[in-house]
Amino acid sequence: MRVGLYPGTFDPITIGHIDIIRRASAMVDKLVIGVAINRDKGPLFDLEERVEMIEAECAELSTETGTEIVAHPFENLLINCARDVGAQIIVRGLRAVADFEYEFQMVGMNRALDSSIETVFLMAEARHQAIASKLVKEIARLDGDVSKFVTPLVNDKLLERLGKTA
Repeated sequence: MRVGLYPGTFDPITIGHIDIIRRASAMVDKLVIGVAINRDKGPLFDLEERVEMIEAECAELSTETGTEIVAHPFENLLINCARDVGAQIIVRGLRAVADFEYEFQMVGMNRALDSSIETVFLMAEARHQAIASKLVKEIARLDGDVSKFVTPLVNDKLLERLGKTA
């Protein structure tokens, strides 16, 4: 069984993330969405909420693609998480050239820690390249419409969390 790991904070999950999940599903039998517990980032949504959103958004996608998609919280090294879930590949999404330098360094470190786990980069679709969870949250906080960047479920949860109405 080919297992992939797509890690991130997913605070919140966006249509850009979902696009990468859909495309990564074609490469593996099982895709683990590694939900990082990163207290330093001060997430808007707690871990349980992020996992619930991922599970809700990926249920139909899993059925469509025939790929098992599961959410898996983690707080250890990414390479250790990959080992824990039996992943042979780590999937990373790239939005722009600016992402590449950091990701390149991470690949080098991960390969030094475990050369048996490969990293695969998927470029974001052109229409999703500007979407970043951080920007989505900022736009929503400032009363902007983020409905084109997130699913209706996530949009409702964002508005509810921020005490706003549609």
